[in-house]
Amino acid sequence: MSRFDQAFEEWMHTSITQEQNHRRREILEKGLGHGTIEFLRSVWFPAVKNFDHLQPEWEVRDFHNGYRYLDLAYIPGGDVKGGIEIQGYGPHARDLDVRRFKDLCWRHCLLALDDWLFLPIAYLSITDEPKRCQQLVLSFIGKFISTDVPEQLAWLEAETLRYAIRLLRPFTPQELATHLRVTDPHARRILHKLVELQLLFVISGNQRYRTYGLRTQ
Repeated sequence: MSRFDQAFEEWMHTSITQEQNHRRREILEKGLGHGTIEFLRSVWFPAVKNFDHLQPEWEVRDFHNGYRYLDLAYIPGGDVKGGIEIQGYGPHARDLDVRRFKDLCWRHCLLALDDWLFLPIAYLSITDEPKRCQQLVLSFIGKFISTDVPEQLAWLEAETLRYAIRLLRPFTPQELATHLRVTDPHARRILHKLVELQLLFVISGNQRYRTYGLRTQ
């Protein structure tokens, strides 16, 4: 059994046995959808290495006192909460009628008004761009919690690592220099060291026109 399979089974078992809401428990006992499992296998677990604070099939109320269920909810504590939903692409998605399209938009609106940070992810992105999705997940988590960094890093190096986690895309040395308020050569030296430590990696370019991102493996 792989590390993922073992962690997934333990996580689901805990979620089911500790759930007192009979509606949600019944849904959990039916199992998660294929897209959600693939997201966890190819994106979340390789990037995060655990399922801490992650809740499957999380129940939320709508304005009509009905119940809706998020594929995944990330709730690290306090008032912060994030929702993740996997958007499939098939006959169901291509032939989405007006009523269901309106309902989907309402769903997103209600979550936003209830202070959810919502992350819709296309299933094709999971299968075609897993690394990019991993970067997205790390940035998503960075919105909620202060990120631990290796103790041996100097302050500017630590802030560079946090900056990479918070950002939703690759970044250039010039952008980092502006963020840290240092010179461009100083920013490049910081990036070079973090690449050597295998905390960041070069995403594209060569010589001076490089972009950098967080290493997820």
